[in-house]
Amino acid sequence: MGPTAAGKTDAALGIADSAAVDLISVDSAMVYRKMDIGTAKPTAAVLARYPHALVDIRDPVDAYSVAQFVADADAAVRSSLDAGRTPVLVGGTMLYFRAFKAGLHRLPAADPVVRLEIAARAERHGWPALHGDLARRDPEGAARIDPNNGQRIQRALEVLELTGRPMGHWWSKTAKAAGQRLGCRLVEVAIVPQDRPSLHRRIAKRLDEMLQRGLVDEVRALRGDPALSMETPAMRAVGYRQVWRYLDGEYGHDAMVERIGAATRQVAKRQLTWLKGWQDLVGKAVDAPTAVAVVLQYL
Repeated sequence: MGPTAAGKTDAALGIADSAAVDLISVDSAMVYRKMDIGTAKPTAAVLARYPHALVDIRDPVDAYSVAQFVADADAAVRSSLDAGRTPVLVGGTMLYFRAFKAGLHRLPAADPVVRLEIAARAERHGWPALHGDLARRDPEGAARIDPNNGQRIQRALEVLELTGRPMGHWWSKTAKAAGQRLGCRLVEVAIVPQDRPSLHRRIAKRLDEMLQRGLVDEVRALRGDPALSMETPAMRAVGYRQVWRYLDGEYGHDAMVERIGAATRQVAKRQLTWLKGWQDLVGKAVDAPTAVAVVLQYL
């Protein structure tokens, strides 16, 4: 696990070259078909040589929940273990990692009345303003949520309204952890670059490569599906949201590039916030080769 552009895929491929492993993606955007460039998904040639479970399993119009991820990841891990191989989970969606590791908790069911009230507030003030409200009431939880991610902000506020307690409280409730569910031991390794400037340079380089490969055309093709809109969960992914608005004429190309870069750096910052408090890491690597060496010690 690690922040975006840190080299997680390179590390996974290096591990696969050296051991009998099955790669399992932990990425909330790579689950979607036709979203290849902006998600930094491995190319078709790479996936043919190094298959990844949980890549290209949903259409962009479909929702994909944390609960669905845990069920799918559990099934992929069991299949790998039954085949006498070692499953390796790789990605940067930290909420998915946490849910897989700790197990699902019992949160209150969605309340339509509360949701409508929160949605009405968002309509009046905007999701960033509601994110500020969440930050005052649940600073730890808000630090892990994009200020523009209405779906997650709404759910976090809903839980606060219904229970008077933040999401983190419910995460701590008893649930079957991965070891209990799957009969295996987790070995947790993170790639944490030595300094922010080097990570930011990697982010900028990757964004430039995405644009050269045709990110704008990829989003333009997705816009051809009348079932997709800016409100579709898949289109909230960083890069896609900004390009969509560029194609709507909200701003020019340079502003689009600047906004994608800024949003990606914010994602990396939140991922590093998750990792700062992550327990049970057996090692923190500064780059992909170091991560490979650390993981291979346990295989």
